[in-house]
Amino acid sequence: MQLSEIKSLFFDIVLIVQGILLLLCLIRSVIGPKASDRLVAVNMVGTNVICIIGVLAYRLGESYLADIGLIYAMVSFLAVVLLTKVFMGAYVERKLRTKKSEVKQGD
Repeated sequence: MQLSEIKSLFFDIVLIVQGILLLLCLIRSVIGPKASDRLVAVNMVGTNVICIIGVLAYRLGESYLADIGLIYAMVSFLAVVLLTKVFMGAYVERKLRTKKSEVKQGD
């Protein structure tokens, strides 16, 4: 077995493992009991996709895939920040509603 065949087999195994991890993170993002679990799972999906793009860029020898990976990283970061803002807004709103209901019950 030559070195290039071993390297090719290694990257194939890495891509398979990354694909399995991606599916597991997708499942976690759907069933996660808390919003924070879902948010972390979505962030991990983005990270796994970036790793897959990086491995494919090296494996195929296409440098433009590295640029796509960087763009995807920026979009993934913005998506996680946006989701965090949405979840925090919903949390604060729910907290205010419970305080108002406690005040009304206290009267």
